[in-house]
Amino acid sequence: MSLPAFRAGKAAIAFILVTAMLDIVAMGIVIPVLPSLIEQFSGSNSRAGIINGIFVALWALMQFVASPIIGSLSDQYGRRPVILISTAGLAIDYVLMALAPNLWWLAFGRIVAGITSASFTTVYAYMADITTPENRARGYGLIGAAFSAGFVAGPLLGGVLGEWSPRAPFWTAAAMSAIAFLYGAFILPESLAPERRMAFSWSRANPLGALRLLRSHAELTGLAVVNFLLYFAHHVFSAVFVLYAGYRYGMSAWQVGMLLALAGLLELIVQGTLTGPVVKRFGDRKVMVFGLFAGTVGIGCMGLALNAWAFTLAMFPNALWALAMPTLQSLMTQRVSESEQGQLQGANNSVGSIAGVVSPLFFGSVYAASIGPDAPFPHAGTPFFVAALVLLASAMLGAYVARRAVRAEATDAA
Repeated sequence: MSLPAFRAGKAAIAFILVTAMLDIVAMGIVIPVLPSLIEQFSGSNSRAGIINGIFVALWALMQFVASPIIGSLSDQYGRRPVILISTAGLAIDYVLMALAPNLWWLAFGRIVAGITSASFTTVYAYMADITTPENRARGYGLIGAAFSAGFVAGPLLGGVLGEWSPRAPFWTAAAMSAIAFLYGAFILPESLAPERRMAFSWSRANPLGALRLLRSHAELTGLAVVNFLLYFAHHVFSAVFVLYAGYRYGMSAWQVGMLLALAGLLELIVQGTLTGPVVKRFGDRKVMVFGLFAGTVGIGCMGLALNAWAFTLAMFPNALWALAMPTLQSLMTQRVSESEQGQLQGANNSVGSIAGVVSPLFFGSVYAASIGPDAPFPHAGTPFFVAALVLLASAMLGAYVARRAVRAEATDAA
């Protein structure tokens, strides 16, 4: 199949979206039960908040190291083999976590998961291969929608299975990853033509080397900082949300799974149906900034919510945050060549991973300091207030970078 025909084929997009969704379903299944399992091993809710933050940070640290390597490997060997190997690794890892007898075993599982999950950089590079620049935001919106669909089904299924056994979600996640591997092995085509590949180089594949690419263009550098702040704020959910929902609202694993499923459904609607039309009308930059400001409002309201119903209502404006990621990714891909897309996604994931190392530790500590009778910040919603301030800074910087880019383009046109 010729490259133009491949790009035009909707089947290629469907293949990568199904593969991505199956992976996310597997990841989402364990979200409602992992913090509870950590609490069982650690013996206290506040200590579990810190340990869960450490586990998320371990996962992100592995992403930081592995993402640029995996991205660069996909630039040389193609996207398909990298995705298949990573998916098989995830299946094995979930089996290990299902058998975990203690916290150390769980920690090892999070390390392996961080390495194998770095293949998400390749999913974004795959989409860049098969879409034109003007359609890229819509393509990334579809990936976001596939991820959201996975997070609808995953936590919901995980919450139900968690009521039966805290180990059952891990076995189910292993099965889902195995299905994703088999689907990719028999269905997923290669997207990167041999003539467009770039030889692997450790100078580009190491994390610091990959980050140098982000300094190659002024707007790219500013967007990378926006990306960092966005990821930093978002990790408040992975670090404390499950523990927070149980502590403040008395939610069970099943109820938490339902709430996470609703969050995924809202993001699915936003990214799957709104991104394409609003970007076509207003452009990538304006939509990115709007999404960041809307998320600031939503996450601030989550911290203020006095009950589960108010928290649920706050999820609706927060869902518009989902407009920011595909537009941000689209703007960044337009600043590098086709042969550097894997390296760019590796660098982006490394930026997110730096935030993922620091942010969960930070928010886990903030959460631990905001609950209990002697808490120095005696309000359980404090982590969400801090996350809202970080996201507000991201929105303001995004608006500044967008204005500078528009002026520069006007000057170049003149």
